[in-house]
Amino acid sequence: MSAGSFPTEPATFTFSPILNKTFGFLTDRDTRELLMKWSMNGRITAQAFRYDECFQSYQKNDFVWAFFQDPDVLSHLKVVSENSGQWVRLGTKVKKVDVEEIPCSHLSMSIFDCLYSEGIVRESGHICKCLDEYIDDFTISDELRKVLLVDDCDKFDIFKQSDREQFLFLLFKHLCLGGAICQFEDMIGPYLETTKSIYKDLLSSNCDRQCKLFVKH
Repeated sequence: MSAGSFPTEPATFTFSPILNKTFGFLTDRDTRELLMKWSMNGRITAQAFRYDECFQSYQKNDFVWAFFQDPDVLSHLKVVSENSGQWVRLGTKVKKVDVEEIPCSHLSMSIFDCLYSEGIVRESGHICKCLDEYIDDFTISDELRKVLLVDDCDKFDIFKQSDREQFLFLLFKHLCLGGAICQFEDMIGPYLETTKSIYKDLLSSNCDRQCKLFVKH
């Protein structure tokens, strides 16, 4: 959902960086080697900030606007420079924000079971190949990338649209497509394992008093 710009909204939240926070996927040697192979090492990162108020989902527009106006965020949040391609501090307040709510309610990797049952991946874990196709800047040479990118392919609907909008799916898709000089995997395992590792690193599940599971950032 696009929220547009909020130049007159007061900042109702205060943020501070968690400087000693580490993320396992950024330090784990095996994960970093895979990210390097996929042309993503140094191009993917994570930072943590704490805030001082209770957050409700209806406040998301104000929350995001306040985040990008906060002095501590401006002096610590790193973004990729369009000129140098290097990580630099944000530095200045933004003039417009667009807010899109990304659901992250999946608590298992079962969403990807259909890759096996629908013949995208063989029982051995090998990704099935296909004749080369080209879409945007991608060369599609296997059934996995086809089902991720080609919306009129025969098996595109094996994933429900609601599943495609999930953070878990978007993370998996991002890793599978990789960077500019990505070396693709022949086996599905590294993609699934890395997706699971990063997802668990970025989110945690909890249980409320009625033992209803939910996921939080």
